Amino acid sequence: MSAYLVRRFLTSIVVLIGVSIFIFALLHLIFPSPAIVVLGPRANRVTIAAWNQQNGFDSTWIVQYLHYMNNLLHGNLGYSYRLNQSVAALFGGVWARSAYLSGISLLFAVAIAVPLGIYQAVRRNTLGDTVATSLAFVTYAMPVFFLAYILIQVFALSLHVLGYEGSQSTSIPAIFADWHDMTLPIASLTLLTVASFSRYMRSTAIDTLSHDYIKAARAKGLPERLVLSRHLVRNACLPMVTLIGLSIPTLLAGNLITETVFNYKGLGLLFYTSLNNEDYNVLLAYTLVGAVLTIVGNLVADIALTIADPRIRLA
Repeated sequence: MSAYLVRRFLTSIVVLIGVSIFIFALLHLIFPSPAIVVLGPRANRVTIAAWNQQNGFDSTWIVQYLHYMNNLLHGNLGYSYRLNQSVAALFGGVWARSAYLSGISLLFAVAIAVPLGIYQAVRRNTLGDTVATSLAFVTYAMPVFFLAYILIQVFALSLHVLGYEGSQSTSIPAIFADWHDMTLPIASLTLLTVASFSRYMRSTAIDTLSHDYIKAARAKGLPERLVLSRHLVRNACLPMVTLIGLSIPTLLAGNLITETVFNYKGLGLLFYTSLNNEDYNVLLAYTLVGAVLTIVGNLVADIALTIADPRIRLA
């Protein structure tokens, strides 16, 4: 198992370097220099050239990339010239809000999707399975912003029972207690995740039910409740580990559309604001953090699978 994990770790390092090069080059094509943002649109070429030389933006891309990677290794994510603040400080002020929003949504989604998927597999082709499948397809195909606007229209503007924007508090305990304003953002993310997870769980549970050990357990007269709890759930949930691992990036990167629609001050809304302001360093850091978390999520999922499934340790 240790050799397998070492290979996966080394592969993750190579992928991370490749992703960082791609992101750096892509954003440089779009935003070659923040000089205009800092100096204003009326700055002349001489002033812009002097600023670029002073801040190292007149160097080749390779030199700039190596300088950027050196800063990353020292914990420096760059500087926001628009907001006149370091990117690390900007992220430090909002990352916990995004982690709370996405983390709570993920927990609710798993708690709902796993039993729902198993129910659909056991009762497949029944009325309940058909209704759940239809709702899952409709929700999964629905754009995030459209679902959010529907929830706002129904529960905030029509019924007046919930808030139409996320909590504006800066305290995480206060946000945790503010269910009036946080219910709709959490519900938006939860419903979309449940639609995806439940379909996947249903498929894997149906496949697991066809295995011989399930048939043998039933043939021995084992109660259906024990067949499901001892044999079906554990084996059917193994593929879900990968999905949960891939969902780790949402814990910090947040959900861009949901945070923007509900005006929830997290990393997603910060990215949207920075995109409108052409804040290059924030965009680069946000995208790189999302890539890092995706790779870490895959690595964590692999580690969890090697612990849960002994067959993978032999690979």
